[in-house]
Amino acid sequence: MADPRIIAVDLDDKTIIWRNADVEQERRIAIFDLLEGNHFQPEREYPHGYAGPFRIGLRVEEGRLAIDIFSADEHLLETLILGLGRFRRPIKDYFAICDSYYQAIRQATPQQIETVDMARRGIHNDAAELLKERLQGKIDVDFDTARRLFTLICVLHIRG
Repeated sequence: MADPRIIAVDLDDKTIIWRNADVEQERRIAIFDLLEGNHFQPEREYPHGYAGPFRIGLRVEEGRLAIDIFSADEHLLETLILGLGRFRRPIKDYFAICDSYYQAIRQATPQQIETVDMARRGIHNDAAELLKERLQGKIDVDFDTARRLFTLICVLHIRG
């Protein structure tokens, strides 16, 4: 029976060079929300008809995103490699707007915070759509899963 969902996420700590409290909070929330509800269905057939649940590992390798897909019992099923060139701008924009958002939380009016948050959500949503597009034909994900995966991709790109 198919169970197309992620049950565990591992981020390659060697890829993450620098973290702060805000980034750690974003990472924790993204992983928690992802595990609470997601749709993740690789399009490739696996041995013995395995169709989930899945464990995934995310890392950046030579400027590309590697998604290791494992069975629930931790057997590697495949590694999907995605070029990150089209994500450079959305990642950069997302970092910039997140910095503005964290600053606004500390010193802006509620209306200013809401304005920055709306912009942040817009960038995040656009990036999630781009990720869904890049995964098309490889892995079927819903919008919320793509959003949370994009957050984790950003965490892998943080530099001090």
